[in-house]
Parts: sequence; structure tokens; C-alpha cells
Amino acid sequence: MIADQVRFNRAIARFDAAHAEDPNQETAEGKEYPKELLYANRMSAMLSRFMADPSEALQLATHCQHIQRWKLSRASYPMTRPGYFQWRARLKDLHAEVASTILRDVGYDDKTIARVCSLLRKEQLQQDAEVQALEDVIVLVFLESYLEEFVQSHSDYDEAKFIDILRKTLKKTSPQGREAALTIIKLPPALLPVIQKAMERFTAPAA
Repeated sequence: MIADQVRFNRAIARFDAAHAEDPNQETAEGKEYPKELLYANRMSAMLSRFMADPSEALQLATHCQHIQRWKLSRASYPMTRPGYFQWRARLKDLHAEVASTILRDVGYDDKTIARVCSLLRKEQLQQDAEVQALEDVIVLVFLESYLEEFVQSHSDYDEAKFIDILRKTLKKTSPQGREAALTIIKLPPALLPVIQKAMERFTAPAA
């Protein structure tokens, strides 16, 4: 439930203005969008499909999950595994910093801002139900809207490699998230066999 719809709408509008600054473009249904604006819209739409009554903080965090992401290039960190994790950690801080400024500007209290930042930083994943819901939505959006492109851009990977990647991705999701992956989203038909193989580990009955 939204406590103050006008304030919430102002926050979303400010988030969208920040997303629209993304110089990277992506085409969807024949129309070009700033990449992160399209991503934010897909995230919010997926949250609505996945959860009947998400909290205000979760709705806000979902819509700004990648805010200003393009400002921190992966290439600015060492191209190593530790460098990757350093980049990811800094991204979470960046998203939280930008979101905090916007939320404070439009009148949100410190408690709500802190909650949104906790969600953006994925604190206590698998213990905090809302952090887990956000992670589920992230994975569902990836599977529905970005998996096909990912596969096409990694033509050197064989099926076993993709299955391994998918299993690691699905491991981050809850049982409800994995069920949603098979029921509420449109999966790329050509990739269904690979996705189903990746799912087997999680759906197989216990011995």
C-alpha cells in the first residue's frame, strides 16, 4: 500500500528522469528506449506480476535497481574475479546513494530511505523476504527479456556451460521464483530445453 501516492509518483518520475539519461539505447517492440529506463519499466511490471501487494519500499527499490548504472564502467575495475566483485559492490553503493538523494528530495523519511537502500544492497538475501523477492524479480526479468541476447553474445559457450550458468542464476531464487519462471513469464522457445535441464536440479524429488 502506498502511504502518499503523490510523493510516490514524484519519486518514480525522478527515477525515470535519471534512467532516461542513460546514453545506451535498446529496442523493444520497434521502439528505442534508454536502456535503464526500459529495464526499470520491465522490473516494475514483473514485480506486479510476481507479487500481489508489494510494499512501497520494495516497489521503489525495484524501479531504481540499476539507477545511473552506466556511470560506473566494468572496465574501470580490474578484469579479474575480485575486480568484478569490487565493481558490483560499488554499484550497489552508487544505486543506494542516488536513490537516497532522490527519495529525500521528494520527502521520504529516513526509515523508508534506509529500507530501500537495504534492498538495493541485497542485505540478508535468503533471510529477508523482500530482498529475496527483489532477487526473484531480477532473475525473472533476465530470463524473459535478456537471456536470448546473452546466449547470442556468447556463441562460444556450449550447452553444458549455459546450463551451469542458469543453475547458478536459479540458485539465487526462491522456490516461488523458480515456479514463476515456468508459469508467469514467456521463455524463449528455442532455449526451453536448456532451461528445463537447468531446472531439473531444483525440481527433482528428494531421494
